[in-house]
Amino acid sequence: MRKFWLLFAQATTIGLAVLFIVHTLKPGLLPNAARSGVVTLYENSPGGGSVIPAAGFSGAAQKVMPAVVNIFTTSEIKNQNNPFMDDPRFRFFFGDQYEDNVPQQTSSLGSGVLVSHDGYILTNHHVVEAADQIEVAMADGHKAKARIIGSDPETDLAVIKIELGKDLPAITFGHSEEAHVGDIVLAVGNPFGVGQTVTMGIVSALKRNHLGLNTFENFIQTDAAINPGNSGGALVDANGNLLGINSAIYSPNGGSLGIGFAIPVSTAKKVMEQIIQNGSVTRGWIGVAVQEITPELAESFKLGNVQGVLISEVVRGGPADQAKVRAGDILTMVNNKPLTDSNAMLDTIASLPPGKVVVLKLLRNQAEVVVQVKVGKRPKPRPQE
Repeated sequence: MRKFWLLFAQATTIGLAVLFIVHTLKPGLLPNAARSGVVTLYENSPGGGSVIPAAGFSGAAQKVMPAVVNIFTTSEIKNQNNPFMDDPRFRFFFGDQYEDNVPQQTSSLGSGVLVSHDGYILTNHHVVEAADQIEVAMADGHKAKARIIGSDPETDLAVIKIELGKDLPAITFGHSEEAHVGDIVLAVGNPFGVGQTVTMGIVSALKRNHLGLNTFENFIQTDAAINPGNSGGALVDANGNLLGINSAIYSPNGGSLGIGFAIPVSTAKKVMEQIIQNGSVTRGWIGVAVQEITPELAESFKLGNVQGVLISEVVRGGPADQAKVRAGDILTMVNNKPLTDSNAMLDTIASLPPGKVVVLKLLRNQAEVVVQVKVGKRPKPRPQE
C-alpha cells in the first residue's frame, strides 16, 4: 500500500509540474481559456452561442426594409412675370434670357411604404402634392413610375401606385393603439437622399396634438432619428410591424433633434382604405369654428367645471346655422358623448357620415339647449399658396 501511495504522489507531482509549464509557456493549449490582464476570460467555442443573447433588431429591419421605398418627384415651376420685359430697351440689351413663364424643373425626395403586393404605396401628402412626375425606387434597385391614387391634406397622407407585378414585399400592419411610451421603435426611410437607412429609438409620447401641423393630429412622438427624406417612411415596432408613417420633425435647422412625429397606423389605414376605394376621404361637417375654453372664458361664462368647446363662428347656411346654433354657445356633447377639447369635437364630427342626424347639447346663457343637426360633407381644404 505504501508503494502505491508513493507512485500516486510522484505521478501527481509530475502532472502538476507539466501543467504549470504549459500554463506558463503555452496557455493557448489549454481548452476554453484566454488570459486578459489580471483575469482569465472563458470563451465559448465558435458557433456555440453567447451566454447573454445579443439584443439586436436585424430581424425586424430585414423584414421591413424591402417594403420601404424611395420616392423621387419632379415638378415644373414657371418664373414670375418680369416687369422689365415690357421695356423695349431692356429687351434690346438683355434679349430673351429673362423670358416670362419659362418653366424650371425642381426635384425633391421622400419615402413610402408598400402596403399591398400589387403596388399600393402609403406616403405623405406633402411628398407628392406638387409632383408632375413620381419615380419609385425599390430596396432591390428596381424603379418604376408611380401615379397618385388620392391624397388627404388634412392628415398629410397620400396613396400612390406602381406597376411592378403582383408579388411585391408588402409591410405587415401593427396596432398603434397598443403602443406604449418607452417601446422600442425603428424608423426606416431615405434621409437626405443617402439611401435606405434604419434608425432606432423609443416611443417618447402618444396622442400629440395642437402642433399646428395638420387639421387632424394624433401623432406618435419618437426620438428615432427622422431627417429630410424620411417623410412617408415607416415607423415600426421591434418585430417589424408598421406603427406609423413618419411625417414631421421639430427642428429649427432641418436636422434631427430627437423629436419626430409619425401618423398612427390606425389613422393611416382608415384614410388609405377610403382613398383606394373612393379616391378621396369623406368626413362629416356641421359648419362651426370652435376654440378651447380657457380659465378666463370659463369665468366670464360662469361655467364652473363644465367641459366643452366654445363655438366662435357659425358658417352661414351650414348645418349648424340651419339648426339655430349660435356663436357663443358652449358645445358640451355630441350624441351624449362628452367633449373635452376642440380636437375631440373635430374628430367626433368628422367620423360621422354625411346625412346623419346628430343631437348636440349646448349651454346658452347658462341654460341647456338641445338641437338636432343634419351632418353635411366637410369641404375640401383650400390649397396653400
